Amino acid sequence: MDFNMKKLASDAGVFFSRAVQFTEEKLGQAEKTELDAHFESLLANADCTKNWTEKILHQTEVLLQPNPSVRVEEFLYEKLDRKVPSRVTNGELLAQYMVEAANDFGPGTPYGKTLLKVGETQKRLGGAERDFMHSASINFLNPLRNFLEGDWRTITKERRILENRRLDLDACKARLKKAKAAEAKASAEHELRVAQTEFDRQAELTRLLLEGISSTHVNHLRCLHEFVESQATYYAQGYQYMLDLQKQLGRFPGTFVGNAESTSPPPATTSPTTVAATIPVVPTVGRAPNPATAVEGALNLNDVKPPASGTRKARVLYDYEAADSSELALLADEMITVYSLPGMDPDWLIGERGNQKGKVPVTYLELLS
Repeated sequence: MDFNMKKLASDAGVFFSRAVQFTEEKLGQAEKTELDAHFESLLANADCTKNWTEKILHQTEVLLQPNPSVRVEEFLYEKLDRKVPSRVTNGELLAQYMVEAANDFGPGTPYGKTLLKVGETQKRLGGAERDFMHSASINFLNPLRNFLEGDWRTITKERRILENRRLDLDACKARLKKAKAAEAKASAEHELRVAQTEFDRQAELTRLLLEGISSTHVNHLRCLHEFVESQATYYAQGYQYMLDLQKQLGRFPGTFVGNAESTSPPPATTSPTTVAATIPVVPTVGRAPNPATAVEGALNLNDVKPPASGTRKARVLYDYEAADSSELALLADEMITVYSLPGMDPDWLIGERGNQKGKVPVTYLELLS
């Protein structure tokens, strides 16, 4: 008990001495030991690293999980050292709704078939998003958190100790200046030497920790490269999935064509009512041939004649590359003549341009009456 009381009294005296020194420094009544310029530079670099790491970490978390409630829930699970429950991604949930809707509308209908195809792609996109989030969390977020919760806490602790050692050192210097008697001066000089030794030792320890920030930058640089690689993989997968979907929809019977009036001005010579198509698929090289019906397969383009009901003019909305010799390649904004034949797939027409003739997809055309 005596020992504890003495230690408590000693600690209280040290705390009071530091408080007095700190207050006098703020009031300009006491001198302060300044750190060298290199040390100050290390401190500024460490603070800068900590501040930007916090901001990058937070914004990356927002990027991966925009829902703040879910982020808070995941944070609590992590702090409680419990496994975060598995959640479906937005893409996977959308895919689920599309499949259920297709089953209700009828999977054999054009709309139902398209919903199934799009839903399948959304599911693949959701899976790619899940893989990206997992990879980014392991390879990027965790190292940033480890720095803030590990190395930075150690640095902060040692900096606080260094500040206390500096206050003790400056308090000893102040006492030495005030000492008059020889015995008091000797005691103050001894305390000053001890305080200086402790300050130098703590300064060296803190310096080593601060210099380790450069290694932290190297580690974070490597993690950043891994984050970019995983993000690039994710976007590349999404791009490929959407290209595949566009190919399927471009050749898929029952592709929707809207009947809204076009807002673009009609040609000067006519006053047509335009029939605007929805955005078509992006043509790509190397597509599979169009699964033509029996009637289309039997067509001989050289023998095809316009029907008695007449033809229509159409403006090409997008470039189209013919998949085979039965199709007509198109260039955006050109005008062609189109007509349909009995038994043809409703998503295709016969197009003529000069002496060239071939099948063309309706979704690439703006039909003019």
